Amino acid sequence: MSLLWMVVLLWWLVVATMADDFLYKDQNQPVAARVKDLLGRMTMEEKIGQMVQIEQLAATPDIMRHYFIGSLLSGGGSVPNPHATVVDWVDMVNKFQNASLSTRLGIPMIYGIDAVHGHNNVINATIFPHNIGLGATRDTDLVKRIGAATAAEVRATGIPYAFAPCIAVCRDPRWGRCYESYGEDTKLVESMTEIILGLQGDIPEGSRLGVPYVAGKDKVAACAKHFVADGGTTHGIDENNTVVNEHDLLSIHMPPYYDSIIKGVSTVMVSYSSLNGLRMHANGDLITGYLKGQLDFKGFVISDWEGIDRITSPPHSNYTYSVLASISAGIDLVMAPNNYVEFINELTSLVKNKFISMDRIDDAVTRILRVKFTMGLFENPLADYSMVNEVGSQAHREIAREAVRKSLVLLKNGKTVDDPMLPLPKMSSKVLVAGSHADNLGYQCGGWTIGWQGFSGNENTTGTTILNGIKSAIDPITEITYMENPNTEFLKSNNFSYAIVVVGEHPYTEVFGDSSNLTIADPGPSIITNVCGNVKCVVVIISGRPVVIEPYMSVIDALVAAWLPGTEGQGVADVLFGDHGFTGKLSRTWFKNVDQLPMNIGDPHYDPLFPFGFGLTTKSMTERSISGGIATRPFVLAILVSVFISLSLSRRHIA
Repeated sequence: MSLLWMVVLLWWLVVATMADDFLYKDQNQPVAARVKDLLGRMTMEEKIGQMVQIEQLAATPDIMRHYFIGSLLSGGGSVPNPHATVVDWVDMVNKFQNASLSTRLGIPMIYGIDAVHGHNNVINATIFPHNIGLGATRDTDLVKRIGAATAAEVRATGIPYAFAPCIAVCRDPRWGRCYESYGEDTKLVESMTEIILGLQGDIPEGSRLGVPYVAGKDKVAACAKHFVADGGTTHGIDENNTVVNEHDLLSIHMPPYYDSIIKGVSTVMVSYSSLNGLRMHANGDLITGYLKGQLDFKGFVISDWEGIDRITSPPHSNYTYSVLASISAGIDLVMAPNNYVEFINELTSLVKNKFISMDRIDDAVTRILRVKFTMGLFENPLADYSMVNEVGSQAHREIAREAVRKSLVLLKNGKTVDDPMLPLPKMSSKVLVAGSHADNLGYQCGGWTIGWQGFSGNENTTGTTILNGIKSAIDPITEITYMENPNTEFLKSNNFSYAIVVVGEHPYTEVFGDSSNLTIADPGPSIITNVCGNVKCVVVIISGRPVVIEPYMSVIDALVAAWLPGTEGQGVADVLFGDHGFTGKLSRTWFKNVDQLPMNIGDPHYDPLFPFGFGLTTKSMTERSISGGIATRPFVLAILVSVFISLSLSRRHIA
């Protein structure tokens, strides 16, 4: 009898354990119950591991298992190999994921990447216009579709988490990240948070506000960044100090975060910058008090790359303090790309010595697990090859081409109102295309493309340069000559019908883009003056922000701001030649000279070259045909009506 009872007891224990284990793995259970169950099983080491995100180049499967690492990332230019295919990406992510799944509790890691204008680290991916151009479209439906296309391409490589969108309100174009902002106007940036619904999916009706939501396997967790006021630093210096009163903080820089949270954004990234002298990575009043408290954000808060190191000056000079200050402030997941062992050791010591409470650790891990459960990472941790054809698909490239068309802002059209230059005729005897940016895919994509700082040339990925777009659009009988920097003799010795000059900035990212002069890269200015001084010309500016252009306005016949259009340069030609009309409006004030900066709409000293919201319009070929056709010729309409009546009467007579 005693043996029987032992067997029964053993069976009961096994069943109870299996049932208990099943709770956090049971997708039919509420997320809160699953999180609570799993959290209760975790050791301190496993919890702290979940709070670490490391660079994939520093990771191995053994490291993932040994330290219970909760997250990986690819920084700018971090790839499986220099010529990585989509399959290579999937295989790499799965390799690390399998290591995480082999740990005691089998908690999947979450892999993140900077997909800020498409899946921009990946060869042959669709590269969309940078945000400053998307702001110029004013098209929230388009932005949502771009989000969905980006999500599909990111997921195709096995990655479920994108560090996007940047919802900074850029108040000074001297900032090197201004092109990552949708514009200078808060309402405009708020409207563009619609991209979150494209990235993550539409939140179900009746969902609780502030709770993260990811719709399925073709969607990604999004990241609103960089919290907060990163676009307001003094003189536009990257990672610098923003001096702002409470009213301006809450009315200018904070509202896009309200909208993002309402739309279910899963994560928020903290800014490198300071606010009134306090590093944001240590700002507990805003991270815990306002974001998590007043706004009731339920996702997780992530640091920027080695962001906690920069709490001190110089960076990493008192790392123990940096860990204490950042975790206490409310950061949940820390990007410690390379020094993850040091971070783990420091945080473990601070918890054991009661400088950081287990409640704070549990809050962080709860938030991380909540996102992982919500996005279905426990049910579908591994990627397959079923979506590989999404990357760079024609459908996505068509969306990007549409975005290019709608982002172009026409600033000048002819030297007089009565003599517009655009749209250009497709049929001419001879056309000149000039400028350093006309046939350079890297230049037209800008920073955050393939490499962190972008690239120069046409070899690194697939796309259509502006020159090739022009060649495709123009009539075959028209002779096209491309010369980057033609001399005066060449210009005078050829009888060009008109010239298209494409110049601008070279690619840059973050602090490397900070500029006090905002000039067009050489030899751009001399190309403008030389070509436009000898040939009727349209100048297309490729830049991440307004640049100095006023000195050349008198010689320019037509001027187009094309921003950083991405891989689909055909979209520029679509509008230059009138297949589509110009509709874009400035998302940033265009200054006369840099001494006016900062200058934004509503400022008392507002005296721009072109104001915020400015943009001339043209009609598409179809619209021109209609407006120049029957509708404006009533006598033609009358004739057609008479003919129709006559034919009708004839038919009746015959019948």
